Amino acid sequence: MPLRALPLVSALLALAMPAFGHAAEEAEAWTPTETTLRANAAGIILPQTVAGLSLSKSGEVSNGGKGIDNYAQYLSQDGAVQATLYVYLPSYADAALAAYMTDKAVMERFGAKTLRTSYTSAAAGGHAGTAIRAVYDDAADGALTTAAAFIHAGRWIVKMRVTGPAERRKDVLAGLDGMIANLAFDDPGALHAVIPAKISTCPAAYNRDARLSGAAPSGTEKGEIALPRDGRGSLCLRGTVETSDGRYEMLQQTGMEGSAIIVPIDDTGSLLAFEPAQGRSGYQLSMHSLGQTELYGVYDRIPSPRQIAAIIDGKDPQTAQAEATTAYAANGEVTVSVTRKSLR
Repeated sequence: MPLRALPLVSALLALAMPAFGHAAEEAEAWTPTETTLRANAAGIILPQTVAGLSLSKSGEVSNGGKGIDNYAQYLSQDGAVQATLYVYLPSYADAALAAYMTDKAVMERFGAKTLRTSYTSAAAGGHAGTAIRAVYDDAADGALTTAAAFIHAGRWIVKMRVTGPAERRKDVLAGLDGMIANLAFDDPGALHAVIPAKISTCPAAYNRDARLSGAAPSGTEKGEIALPRDGRGSLCLRGTVETSDGRYEMLQQTGMEGSAIIVPIDDTGSLLAFEPAQGRSGYQLSMHSLGQTELYGVYDRIPSPRQIAAIIDGKDPQTAQAEATTAYAANGEVTVSVTRKSLR
């Protein structure tokens, strides 16, 4: 089935905590000690108490038992300052893109008065330039301060967010900075250098419909995307897609006409990608999400924003079923299921 649009995580940094997985799943995702909590598959360790915040609970947000979407929740003693650290495995991991999509969600959730007062690189666990740190003041009509950080470690994305009353701004920032500084990694060499995304406007827009011209080329099941990640290259806005669930952006590498285009759906790495097809003309469609890539057919050109909206909404008659699905497990295993079907 085509990817249904997922709403931007509009409540991402709200005071209310999300609905989490069952306690029975916790042991699979985390190993606690007296002073630390370890994300098993990712090899990431965090303290149980940091900067006035103490671990409240941990587990899996979704995909229960797979260990690919994990959380740890922290609270101040009075409960006014709340923090959550996520460790998750998107099939397209990009810390700068996660920060960019979170930024959009924060602004949408908390309104025009919200001020982004910091958006810079920081040191994760003492390793310079391996985190993106964002701070938002005057959120919710001045009631809240909220802050977030993003790290790309191996195949994993680490996302932290801390929220509290505006008068507790100092505590919010101390909590975020304490969490960033006190992370430890089994393999520090897996940390990626990250900087905030640079996004400009592309010189032209696509507006012509495309035609599904063939099946996915053999040997492309993993759906790799040839784009710079983690802010290392500039992206530009190629067009805007209006769907029944929201507005999404078509992004392309700046100055690279004919290169891949991605359409991010949310801050967890869900996106559509149109990549130049291997060994033939046209563009391969792939859909990326937590732990999974679905590969579809080849279009003769980049579909128009109208067509992409239909694909996201599941209403495009050409898209049909995925021809291959690649699943990424927390233990590093990769499973490819191929189903070649004739086109409509």
